[in-house]
Formats: sequence, structure tokens, C-alpha cells
Amino acid sequence: MKIGVAKEIKPDEYRVALTPAGALELTNRGHEVLVETGAGVGSAFPDDAYERVGARIVSVDDVWGTSEMVLKVKEPVAPEYAHLREGLILFTYLHIAADEPLTRALVDSGITAVAYETVEVGRSLPLLAPMSEVAGRLAPQAGAYFLEKPLGGRGLLLGGVPGVAPGKVVILGGGVVGYNAAVIALGLGAQVTILERSIDRMRHLEEVLSGRVTLLMSSSLQVETSVAEADLVIGAVLIPGAVAPKLVTREMIAGMKEGAVVVDVAIDQGGCFETAHATTHADPVYVVDGVTHYCVANMPGAVPITSTKALTNATLPYVEAIANNGLLAAVDADPALAKGVNVIEGKLTYEAVAEAHGLDYTPLDAVLV
Repeated sequence: MKIGVAKEIKPDEYRVALTPAGALELTNRGHEVLVETGAGVGSAFPDDAYERVGARIVSVDDVWGTSEMVLKVKEPVAPEYAHLREGLILFTYLHIAADEPLTRALVDSGITAVAYETVEVGRSLPLLAPMSEVAGRLAPQAGAYFLEKPLGGRGLLLGGVPGVAPGKVVILGGGVVGYNAAVIALGLGAQVTILERSIDRMRHLEEVLSGRVTLLMSSSLQVETSVAEADLVIGAVLIPGAVAPKLVTREMIAGMKEGAVVVDVAIDQGGCFETAHATTHADPVYVVDGVTHYCVANMPGAVPITSTKALTNATLPYVEAIANNGLLAAVDADPALAKGVNVIEGKLTYEAVAEAHGLDYTPLDAVLV
């Protein structure tokens, strides 16, 4: 298969979808790898690193126009819609439940779009997990930084000092993001509370975090109470492939401490704060009712060397399965990969996306017959 690696053009996005090591694995299996000029530079992989392992460096038009499958990190943005075409497989993070224009562009183009974030094994999301780990670990760092007074924060050191109480961190959701956020917040010395709806998950967190966090059953009233007491709130709630629930209302934000910070890691899926809208690394925060909002939609892009390697580690087996067997055989053999197919032949095959936009849903099996 001819596999293209597109350069990311989203602002402040430095990741690339494939490392040279991953390219070597594909070329060793007889596949042709086309890498857009400069695609890996932001992750410290120059063009010649790909050429040394047998990949070809080509133009943007060649990557999109001649490849059978294009690998990306982030969803296509408007200038890339013209590259979408029938017969092409796109494998990337899509998050289209929160993006109707992109959803319609994918459907209208006839492209086959496979989303990293909806590949599902059991109840786990193996291709989302590495970036969730990175984003979760970045969230307390970002929150701690914007709590500083010169940046508009409360003027609070999250870890405190002997004789002075640490800051209070509330994490909404105890999944991969929430767990990793807790690890770093604890490392900073903060007082950490996780709100979670699964008792089994709370039992697991109690064990792996050695009882160092407060675990509370999430409810509307508990969210309101915990948010009001917090110095930093991290939104870490995800419904696979669907729009994130709005757990924190505008009224709850108004009731927070002056100079408190919220970090919405769920912003790719629309965010779990009513007051949230996507920001960029160049302009990461804004203030609502005295509360600083950090809502960067591609948080792991800030650490592209780590993120790119972690992403390739997770995605490469699925890329190889598609390249070696073709998409139809690959999804037939792997139900987890089948759940990643969001759009095929102009039809939406992921129900939560169709529901989010009021569009027709077609089960994948009906398309593949």
C-alpha cells in the first residue's frame, strides 16, 4: 500500500503521525511511505531521517493525491477539505461529534475516515490513551502556571509550603486523563479530589493511588460543591465518539474563587464546561467571571517529541493491519478497528456522531455487505 504522512497545519501543532522507526517497519513490509516535506521537523525528525529508512519526501499534493491511505495527527482543517476524495483512507484523530462542518465535508467527499479516538478494545481506547496520558499530565502543569498572580491567577502555589496549605485540585472523571492528572497534581503536592461515577473505577483508583486522593461519587450537587471549593478544576470526562457532557454550568463558574483556573481536556469533544471554547497554544487562556479558562484543543502538541513517539507506538499495529490486508479485511478481522470507522462511502457509520448533528446513521455492516 502507498501510505502518506501529511504535515500538520493546525496552529501550533508540531506532532507527526509516523516516526522514522514506524516508517522503517512499513517499508520493510513492502509498503511505500510518502512523507510530506517538513512533516516531522517539529518533532525533531528531519526529512533525511525518513529518507534513510526508505521513505520518500514529497509535496503536499503528492501526499494527498497519490496515497491510498493518509496518516495524520489532527483532524483536517478547512484548507485541507479540498484534498478529501473518494477512494482515500484517512486515519487520524477526528473528533467530529463536535465539528459539523468537517463531518459534512467527509461525508460529501466520499472518503473513508477512521478515527483514532473511537477504536475501542473492551472499554478501553488504545489509540486515544497515549495522548490522554500526555494531556492529563500537562493539565496540572498548565493549571499551576496560570494560578500565578502575574498571569491573572489567584497567586497560589499549588503545592504550598510547610505551614501553608496546598491548593485544591478537583478532577472531573477518573479515566486515563483523570488518573494521569492526579499523578502529576499529587507530585506537585496539591490536595486532589476525583469525581467519578463508576464505583469499580474508584476502587481501582483508591488502590493504584494508595489512598492519596479523595474519591467522590459524581453528581450535579457534588460537582457544584467541589468546583466552588477548588483552586484548579480539570475536566477529564469522555464519552467515546460523542459530545462531552456539560458538567460545569455558567452559574458554577460564577461561584468559583476569583483567579481560579479550569483546564478543559475534553475540549476536542466540545468541552465539559458550559463556558469553554477551544483555544490555541499561542493564545491559550481567557477569563469568564474571574476564572481563567485553559482550553487548548491540542494540548499534547506542546510536547511533540514525546507525543509523536507515544502515538506511533499505539497506532502502528493498526496501520500495518490496514496496509497488509486492506481496510475491509482489517475491520472484518478486528472489531476494535471497525469501531474506528466513522465515515465510509458518504455514510456516517458512528451513531454518536450522527446523533450529534441530526444526520442519518448507517451501521458499518450495512455498508460492507
